[in-house]
Amino acid sequence: MHEKSIELLNKAVADELHAVHQYMYFHFHCDDQGYDLLAMLFKKTAVQEMMHVERLAERILFLKGDVEMGVKAEVKQIRDVKEMLKMAAGMEEESAREYNVWANECSANADSVSKKLFEELVQEEETHFDQYDQELDNMAKFGENYLALQSIERSKSRAAGNPQA
Repeated sequence: MHEKSIELLNKAVADELHAVHQYMYFHFHCDDQGYDLLAMLFKKTAVQEMMHVERLAERILFLKGDVEMGVKAEVKQIRDVKEMLKMAAGMEEESAREYNVWANECSANADSVSKKLFEELVQEEETHFDQYDQELDNMAKFGENYLALQSIERSKSRAAGNPQA
């Protein structure tokens, strides 16, 4: 009865799993380069995307479907921070657009709970988009100085005796 909803929910699972992998890759590289604020943004978003997977999986199982844990795409090995942010913003924008469409498809198939879940995810993906878009704006305003300031903060923290920095 809810085959279409299960199909769409599983597409979203694949999308979210890809985002988790991509953002953790970005997190590792930003952390390695000393960009703590951006590293934490990518990590925080990855964790939020994992929570999306959990919510989607719970709905799929409720509908008596099986959760497909396949990933939508390979992780792109991007190390340039500006390119990372552009890709992340694009991923979030695409997810919000798709989830809007899928919410309407669920509604057309008399599945208001899946519709509501997709609508909630749209709001969260738009928030993620806004965060990445703001970081791109900061880079445009402050240029390479923006990244240098993040790196300097880590150096100051380590010099002050904080080995975790």
